Amino acid sequence: MIRLIVPILLLVMSSITNAQIETPAPSPSQKIMQKVGLTDITLEYSRPSMKGRTIFGNLAEYGKIWRTGANANTKLTFSTDFTIAENTLEKGSYALYTVPGEKTWEIILYADATNWGTPGKWDETKVAARVLVPAQKLPMNIETLTIGFDNLTNSTAILGIMWENTYVGLEFETPTDKMVSKSIVKVMNGPSANDMFGAAVYYLQTNKDMATAQVWIDKAVEMTASAPKFWYLRQQSLIHAKAGKTKTAISAAKASLKYAKIANNGDYIKMNTDSLKEWGAL
Repeated sequence: MIRLIVPILLLVMSSITNAQIETPAPSPSQKIMQKVGLTDITLEYSRPSMKGRTIFGNLAEYGKIWRTGANANTKLTFSTDFTIAENTLEKGSYALYTVPGEKTWEIILYADATNWGTPGKWDETKVAARVLVPAQKLPMNIETLTIGFDNLTNSTAILGIMWENTYVGLEFETPTDKMVSKSIVKVMNGPSANDMFGAAVYYLQTNKDMATAQVWIDKAVEMTASAPKFWYLRQQSLIHAKAGKTKTAISAAKASLKYAKIANNGDYIKMNTDSLKEWGAL
C-alpha cells in the first residue's frame, strides 16, 4: 500500500508545483477598432489607474516623453494613408507617445511600434508626426486612463486621451473623399477588362451560363485589343468551345498561341497546342 501512495503523492506535488495562478493585470489591455470613413483604425493600449496617485507632473512628468499607457507602447494602426496637421502619413502601425505639460502636450507618432514602453534609444528619424495640442481641465477625475475616438465625421476624428483631470485631443483626417471619388469614376466608367475577364472565368469554372460568359470574355478581349493578352485569349477559346462554337474557339486559341510564343510562355504554348489538336485544327 505504501508503495502505491508515494508515487501518487509525488504526482500531486508535481502538479501543484507546475500550476500557475492567474491574477488580474494591474493595467488591463484594451483593443478598439474604429472605422473613419473608409479607413479602419485599431488602437491597442494598456490602462493604468490612478490608485490615489498624482498622475501629471508626478507619475507622468511634465516635459518628458511618456509611453501614454502601461506595458508595451500604445499602438495605432491605419489601413490607409492619413493626415495629421497637414502632414500625410503612410498606412501602417505607429507607437503613440506624449510629452505632457501643464497647458499643452506634444503628441508624437513614432514609426517603430515594437518597443516595450519608450525606446531604449530615441531615434528622431522615426518621428512621423509631432503635434502640439492644448491640455483641457476636466470637472472630475477619470480614474483609469481612457483613449478613444471622438467627433467622428466621414473623414475626420479626434483621438482623445483622458486621465486624472486632463483631456487632450489629436485630430486626424482620412482620404475618404479621394477614395469615394475614385470608386465613383470606376463605376461610372463601367467594369474594367479585368472585371469582365474575372467574371467570365468564374462562370466557366462554375459551369454557369456560357452565353453570358462569352459576352463578358469577348468584351474583355475587345477592351485589350491594342495589347492582346494570351491568357485572356486562352479563356476565350475555352468558353467558346464549351458554348459549342468550335470555329471561334479555334480562332481564339490560335491567337493565344501566337502571343504565348512571343512571350515565350511554354505552359500556354502547350495548352493551346493541345486544344487545337483536340478540336482538329492541327
